[in-house]
Amino acid sequence: MLVENRSANRVPYSSSLRAIMSIAKAQESRQWLSHWPELTREATPLIALPGLARTLGVARIDIKDESKRASLCSFKALGAPIALIRLIQRMWPEQKFEARELFLGKHAAHLRDFTVISATDGNHGRALAAAAHAIGCRCVIVLHKNVSMERESAIAAHGARIVRIAGNYDASVEEAARLASDNRWYVVSDTSYDGYEDIPRDVMQGYGTIAAEILEQRNVRQGDASAYTHVFLQGGVGGLAAGIASYLCEQHGKDRPTMVIVEPEQADCLYQSAIAGRAANATGSVDSVMAGLACGETSPLAWRFLQPSIDFFMTIQDDEAVDAMRLLARAEASDIPVVSGESGAAGLAGLAHLLRDPDLRRKTGLGADSTILLINTEGATAPAVYRELVGKSAEDVMAAQEKWLERA
Repeated sequence: MLVENRSANRVPYSSSLRAIMSIAKAQESRQWLSHWPELTREATPLIALPGLARTLGVARIDIKDESKRASLCSFKALGAPIALIRLIQRMWPEQKFEARELFLGKHAAHLRDFTVISATDGNHGRALAAAAHAIGCRCVIVLHKNVSMERESAIAAHGARIVRIAGNYDASVEEAARLASDNRWYVVSDTSYDGYEDIPRDVMQGYGTIAAEILEQRNVRQGDASAYTHVFLQGGVGGLAAGIASYLCEQHGKDRPTMVIVEPEQADCLYQSAIAGRAANATGSVDSVMAGLACGETSPLAWRFLQPSIDFFMTIQDDEAVDAMRLLARAEASDIPVVSGESGAAGLAGLAHLLRDPDLRRKTGLGADSTILLINTEGATAPAVYRELVGKSAEDVMAAQEKWLERA
């Protein structure tokens, strides 16, 4: 399903939004992250897929490959660490802790009794656990019933304490808040609620690194036209989309690209928000193979950025995401194979869905001259699930990728 957002506009980025998230703060976050040994200094690849573009009937498709975001294999590696650093700096302003020293564990003795907690579908919790381990504080992660054991093991490997609950993601958020209140721990969540906006803002600001890297990779400078006519962004609570959309809106103003958010039909909180004109909840079961997007409640803070900037909201079925995973793994024509997890392939699934329908193609302005940006938000963060869905292992796809690079 597709809904046009009547509240979207094309105006210069407002000063009120810039006071919350800005290119300047995104660049600061990016500089801080360069000191974290868990991440490589190099930008993740921006991959051109000319064969896929020809097959789908558009001029260009690029995919930003966050599966290469070091060992964490997900864009979430950019959000939770920045939020944790800024939280520590706010709590101990007199110490004047620097990000570089925190990431190197130089203040671990001071922070050994400090505990952070979060609910997660996997990637956010893994990133928070890894950052907490590096910094030297304690970390508790609440997992709901649908989070795989593979994802649990990956989080626990960073020393986090795991708490399992029987409910879904939204129930795990509630449990994390309860445990934090009972134990005087600090929630580091990527979704906002009344009275809780600083940390989600910092998480979203970290995601601006992705947009900054893309503009550099396409050699787009201030005042230049957008390199893309259309940008497809995954949904979830809205944090990733808000972080990237805010950056592109500040960069391009009224000449920003058309932006489309894609989410599972059973976890359609952003789609419902577009219909209601306010942050709303999903209408479905929330359970989805796209685990990272299986969220039932829109982040109100993220919605402040999405409402004026996202042109279309759409939902897809689980099998469409799986088809897109397979399409990226086998590669079209001369394209390089790409490892994309269930949520990572959602943008391509949304694009393919629109292009199959002449009315939807026309409505969204997609055509032979369109240039498309996709974000592969994760790799095979659950390897067994990936093998089952794609029919081959992530290692097989990466081996094919290496062979392609040797020939290129």
